[in-house]
Amino acid sequence: MKELKVLASVENLAQVLGFIDLELEAAGADMKSQFHIDLAVEEIFVNIANYAYLEEAGQASISIDVSGMPPVAEISFSDAGKPYNPLENADPDTKLGVEDREIGGLGIFLVKKNMDELFYRHEDNHNILTIKKRLQ
Repeated sequence: MKELKVLASVENLAQVLGFIDLELEAAGADMKSQFHIDLAVEEIFVNIANYAYLEEAGQASISIDVSGMPPVAEISFSDAGKPYNPLENADPDTKLGVEDREIGGLGIFLVKKNMDELFYRHEDNHNILTIKKRLQ
């Protein structure tokens, strides 16, 4: 398992994606799986950067492990921000037009649709969100 600790700031998104992509490429991830994972990583990290901490940015820890046959990428995000489980939110009504739909929730909805498994837990004053994706 590899781990990256960074300031939870949107300016560090490229570093986070580079870290994840390096591991996915080393594992031979196909382009479609890598695209879906990158989309999920971006959504989750930007949400941590924008909402986890009230006034000052705090730390975020991102870990990745690729194992098994077929290989599965397991990526966990940890922050010490305010407790928040994004998986509890209701999915947006995608049948409504953009102007009729409530703001927010579409990003995590896409994460749910593109990942094979998602888990949230609050442990030792940390939010921990884990995503899993089979690599094709």
